[in-house]
Amino acid sequence: MKKIISLAMVIAMLFTCAAFAAEKGGMPGGKKLIFMTGGAQGTYYGFGGVLAGKVGEKTSTTVTAVTSGGSKANIEAMEDGDAQIAFVQSDVGAYAYRGTRLFEDNKFMDFSTVANLYMEQVQIVTLDPSIKTVADLKGKNVSIGAAGSGVYFNAVDALKAYGLDVEKDIKPTYQSFGDSVEALQDGKIDAAFIVAGAPTTAVTSLAATKKVYFVSFDDEHIMKLIADSPYYSTNVIPKEVYGTDEDVVTVAVGAVVVALDEVSEADVYNFLYATFENVEEITAAHAKGAELKLNFAASYTAVPYHKGAVKYFGEKGIKVAGK
Repeated sequence: MKKIISLAMVIAMLFTCAAFAAEKGGMPGGKKLIFMTGGAQGTYYGFGGVLAGKVGEKTSTTVTAVTSGGSKANIEAMEDGDAQIAFVQSDVGAYAYRGTRLFEDNKFMDFSTVANLYMEQVQIVTLDPSIKTVADLKGKNVSIGAAGSGVYFNAVDALKAYGLDVEKDIKPTYQSFGDSVEALQDGKIDAAFIVAGAPTTAVTSLAATKKVYFVSFDDEHIMKLIADSPYYSTNVIPKEVYGTDEDVVTVAVGAVVVALDEVSEADVYNFLYATFENVEEITAAHAKGAELKLNFAASYTAVPYHKGAVKYFGEKGIKVAGK
């Protein structure tokens, strides 16, 4: 009798597992991936956690989102084998693949694009209403991101467009988003560069207790910046996002997900499947979900797309350049 009951239980378990597997979409055979995102108070980590959860829920692939030092650290983590998938700024991805700027002495090409997900605004935040333009940063104490980060080069580019040198014309400090906000609150710095999708947790937290102001860019200097660095595009942060008095005109780069070439076709396909087949659910969990668009996701040209991405976008009638 015990054997009959045990056999019945095994059969029931097999049917349960089969039914569970049948509910999963995407491709079978998924593995476990480590997903490098960004700082705990940045958009990468918040949104990355939502995406990771959805991949695990909807497909055979399991993704664990972890905090990191941002784009450069994420590329290095993949190079060292500590992660398989990561967020990077569109400009930083290009630097790594081409061996320029941050990666001048460490070119890395063993990765591919998964998707371009949303725009990351260059947010220059201050509590001082007299700082209205980038030119007003001259002589000020300014946080320009962690040393060697993508934010650092965004600051370099923005200041250069206004004829300012990051080392000579401002007093730079090198801080994370969270540390920058604390320094602003304590009066230790005058402004901070925060490059992330708005709304950004660190800035939202600051705006909850202080009247925040943002430095806007004018058309002339935006055009100069884009002419020198075509990774940027004009962007507007609506006043409703942070409760500012008016819309903030700035520039932005793309938030791109990349993966090691060795990651399986199934895993990258499943990441995209879980993301773009569940946009409404993702949007309900994080505001950035509203920006997910297939054509934009397939628009990054600096780094070829992963074979799993080529397959997914191809099924949607979109051709992307793969390796």
